[in-house]
Order: sequence, then C-alpha cells, then structure tokens
Amino acid sequence: MEKLRSIDWKKEGSQLMRDYLLVVVGALVTAMSFCWFFLPYDIAPGGVTGIATVLSSLTGLSVGLLSFLLNLPLFMIGWKQVGWRFAARSFVAMMLLSLFIDVLPAHNMAGDMMLASLFGGVLLGVGLGIVVRAGATTGGTDMAAKVVHRMIGFLTIPTILFAIDAVVVLIAGAVFGIQAGLWALIALFVSSKTMDVVIKGFNTAMQFLIITRESEKMVQRIHGDLDRGCTRLKAYGTYSGEAMDALLCVVARTEAARLKKLIAEVDPNAFVTVCDVHEALGEGFSGMMQE
Repeated sequence: MEKLRSIDWKKEGSQLMRDYLLVVVGALVTAMSFCWFFLPYDIAPGGVTGIATVLSSLTGLSVGLLSFLLNLPLFMIGWKQVGWRFAARSFVAMMLLSLFIDVLPAHNMAGDMMLASLFGGVLLGVGLGIVVRAGATTGGTDMAAKVVHRMIGFLTIPTILFAIDAVVVLIAGAVFGIQAGLWALIALFVSSKTMDVVIKGFNTAMQFLIITRESEKMVQRIHGDLDRGCTRLKAYGTYSGEAMDALLCVVARTEAARLKKLIAEVDPNAFVTVCDVHEALGEGFSGMMQE
C-alpha cells in the first residue's frame, strides 16, 4: 500500500510539473504575440491585455503592469467560482504573462499590419491554447464571466467573453482608429480558431459506425488487417424490424481508406457513417491525460 501511495504521489508531482511547464511556455508564447506583433501596431485583440494596450497608450504605463493591475481585482472576485487549483495556476500564468510582456524586447517582426494581425493571432492562439491545456487561463475575464453568468443565468459564458472582447475591440477602434479596430477583429478571430485547434489537439482520427449483417467477418478483418478493435452495438431496423449489429470503430486518419475498402469487400450493402474525431485517447491512441 505504501509503495502504491508513493507511485501515486510521484505521478501527481510529474503531472503538476508538466502543467506548470506548459503554463510558462504558454505565457511566453502569448507575450511574444504582443511584443513582436500587436504592440508595434496598437492591435488590441480583446481581453484584459487588450484593455491594457489601450490604457498604456493613454497613461504611458507598461502593458504588463496594467494587465496585472486590471487582472488582480478580477481574480479576487472570481477565484471562488473556479476552484483554488485553477485559480492558482491561472494566477501564475497571469503574473508570468505580465512579466514577459514587460521583459521581452519590443520588436516589429511583421513589418506590415496585416501580417502582424495574422501571425500575431496565430501565436496568441497557440499560447492561450497551451495555457488552457495546462488547466489555467492568462486573464481574469474568464472568472469575471463565470460570476456574471451566475448573476445573469440566461447569458452563457462564451457570450459574455465575446461581449467583453467586442467592447475592447470597439474601444481600441475609437482610440487607435477604425483600421486598427478592424485588424484587431481579424486577430481575435484567428487566435480563437488557433486556440480551438490547440485545445482539441492534433491527434485527429475518424469514427466509423458500420451497420452490417456480416459483423463477425467484419470484426475479424478489422482485427487482422488493421489491428484495431471495435465496439459491438445491437441495432434494429425501424422499417424491417430486423436485428443486426452496429460496429463502432475509431481509426487513425491514415487508416480510413483501408477501412472503407475492407468494408466494401466484406459487405458491400453495409450502411456506414463516418465523422471526424478531434482527439482519441486510450489504447491504440495517445495516453489519457489527467487535468
């Protein structure tokens, strides 16, 4: 029992180190997007850091310092809504992002406003996605959104976050000009799409639902030819009332064509649906990750 406990503690410690390493990397990448792409062109793509970008131009204070000062009350208000573990990791991520923004040397990497908004958006999405995968966030707007959601239940958290970002972009447009506001919208869109890809993962797969009368032959071929398993489900035709099997099978994208060919060979009359799987975890795919 003692040995088992020590193994559990070791695993927990390893997971914790991995998460905080991701927090550091994610905060650094996010800071790069601002220092090297957004700040040289006054692009404020939403969030607390976007507000800090606007205030920095009006007050002369650094973006990192303003971001920290704005986030502090949001964390104090919202940490109880998200749990101490998420709040602790997020506080570390927020402090690191503020620090990195002020420490990294400002440099115009793009040389063009369009390139700055596009590549800055990609870099921002990658950085934020890495932080989220580590079980944290870089800003207090997520916590504030949860508080508002509890007060006004019909507003969803994504709607609240979108409203905050939209207000920030409008303010940026009023301060920096309409063109800067429009590029900020593009940067916000690119970052959200990139962030979605990073959070969902690159381990894409294909899910096949195969309804067939030749389930035994199908299973044997899938086991033998693809070295994959299936989940057998009992199905009934609503018109015929006939009982048959439905096989649920998830394969790597590179194996999809082979499985289609295999199905056609075993049962040309099989009914098959295919859909994308953003991430597959478990045996035969990537390992399960504890948050």
